[in-house]
Amino acid sequence: MLVARGLPRSLPARPLALTIGNFDGLHLGHRALLARVKAKAAVLGAQSCVMTFEPHPREFFSPHAAPTRLSSLREKLEHLAAEGIDRVQVMPFNKSFSSLAPDTFIERAIVGLHAKWVLIGDDFRFGARRAGDFAALQSAGARHGFAVEAMPTLKNADGTRVSSSLLREVLSGGDVERAASLLGRPYRISGRVMHGDKIGRTLGFPTANIQMRHNRPPLSGIFAVVVHGAAAGPVLGAASIGVRPTVTQSNEVRFEVFLLDFAGDLYGKHLKVDFMTKIRPEEKYQDMETLRKQIAADVEQIRSFFGGNLSRITISGAP
Repeated sequence: MLVARGLPRSLPARPLALTIGNFDGLHLGHRALLARVKAKAAVLGAQSCVMTFEPHPREFFSPHAAPTRLSSLREKLEHLAAEGIDRVQVMPFNKSFSSLAPDTFIERAIVGLHAKWVLIGDDFRFGARRAGDFAALQSAGARHGFAVEAMPTLKNADGTRVSSSLLREVLSGGDVERAASLLGRPYRISGRVMHGDKIGRTLGFPTANIQMRHNRPPLSGIFAVVVHGAAAGPVLGAASIGVRPTVTQSNEVRFEVFLLDFAGDLYGKHLKVDFMTKIRPEEKYQDMETLRKQIAADVEQIRSFFGGNLSRITISGAP
């Protein structure tokens, strides 16, 4: 998959079947849209292309009020590659880009990409002050020679809209099983293993301290997880996301994973962690010994969970 950044400086060699959006979390609604783009690209003899933005526009305009990010840019690109997209155009969302008039956006970002067909979601808006809409894009397409389609929102069997907002709500409540049903795969956070304060080691449960690229993690607590990247195959683990109130008062959020039945050096490795079920919320204990006993109980509960759910290890083995 080719990843390009910024407004194009020259036309791609082949025309594009293009879709535009944030694609945060890449849920089933996004995946249905991508499948449509790939199918149309095959018919047109074009490349499938996703245009996305970094940072999320709401992070640029209101950083303190922006929604929790579901995936880092790297995670998003990994998921798009797994979906078989040919090209991703990452647009740096800054003051200059956000001030583009709708017509200028079309000429530079769509016509400039040699797009012959454009698919958007039914709520897509673009250009300065979100002034551009489907009608404006369709009118421009008639002038510039590209077709435009809008894809309706995907809904669950209960009629609820599959969206990034719903996914955030579900993860915030700790329901990672429902999140997996919205994603078509387990929810994942990935990152590089960094040196930490090694408190877990003193308790008998050495953890991998994983660097997060998220502005804020969308979930917290203790989880049963499946880890990729530590060994040749998946490794079962216990994960903690939170501020570690028994250990420190800093309120700094940490993401730590204890790998079951594993020995080896993980520093510097990039791990992908799939969340399978929530064990409990984060709690503050009276002393370190009480915390140690609770961790031991968590690990046994996680072993029991995986003992009855071995098929979940295979499910989480996606790229």
